[in-house]
Amino acid sequence: MNLTYKMAGVDRDAANEVVKRIARLSQKTKMQGVLDGIGHFGAFFELPKDDYKNPVLVSSTDGVGTKIKVACAMNNYGGIGYDIVNHSVNDIMCSGAKPLYFLDYLSVGKIEGSAIMDLAESLVDACDKNSIALIGGETAEMPDLYQPGEFDIAGTIVGIIEKENIINGRKIEKDNILIGLESSGLHTNGFSLVRKIIELSEKASYHKFYDSLGSTLGEALLVPHRSYKDALDPIIHNPAIKGISHITGGGIVENTKRLMYDGMDFTIDWTSWELPAIYSLLQEMGDIETQEMRNVFNLGIGMILIVDKSAENEIMGSLQKTGLRSYIIGKTFLNV
Repeated sequence: MNLTYKMAGVDRDAANEVVKRIARLSQKTKMQGVLDGIGHFGAFFELPKDDYKNPVLVSSTDGVGTKIKVACAMNNYGGIGYDIVNHSVNDIMCSGAKPLYFLDYLSVGKIEGSAIMDLAESLVDACDKNSIALIGGETAEMPDLYQPGEFDIAGTIVGIIEKENIINGRKIEKDNILIGLESSGLHTNGFSLVRKIIELSEKASYHKFYDSLGSTLGEALLVPHRSYKDALDPIIHNPAIKGISHITGGGIVENTKRLMYDGMDFTIDWTSWELPAIYSLLQEMGDIETQEMRNVFNLGIGMILIVDKSAENEIMGSLQKTGLRSYIIGKTFLNV
């Protein structure tokens, strides 16, 4: 017997075909600065240097986590691309950066065209809607490390900002207000706890319809991570914005504390917005204490702007024009 790579579980022909199809799809994201298409050993992007005096690149890498397990259970992969792109866009916009381009890393147990292409199409669509270029990536078939039907995805995003415009929390002062922007759901965090709730519950099921949700549990959980780019673009350079917190793993308090320096702290009024039904349902199913819910989930607030009080009406008015619900959820104070 002449052993081959394909016999070992790696089908290079199938992988190459997927890469070609993704490369064709990615053409819709091509923008000024992209020097070549997908396929080289490296991806090329020419920086818009003439638009900046002191340009700084901002980068971030992240994954979707075990939300993928829910997608596999529901056989629904069309939102995962939005999850990884939107999460990444939000991360670098917390510093005020303009997103430029994105690269993905997809590892699978076995190349299976339909699921991968559903994921790839959502990835490309998300890049297109966020006005960023998909300029490269990697698709790796890893038998034994992942079982057939299993996969993982991660992504790297790069953006640009004028050095003097970087938002990092250093200008936060006491009595600044915290404006919470509504999330679309769980986004991409807390799914290990969610899956444990489902595992231990005798009644819970991803496929069960819940009146309070207006959908099955699985459908509610798979609502894609919201991108805040459209809401932030009109206000991102407003000097009244002192800090931006993306509410990911660790919840509202842990993520927002990353912006606090020199004795600054903040309060949260947990009654200032209505808790979405998905969280009440999960808390009841899992018999989870309220503090643990706050430590794990975004609880309906996906991003927080820390803003000078004098600009409250201006910022809230701009957010309202985008159709995004926002709430005054707290304020800063000097903790001495």
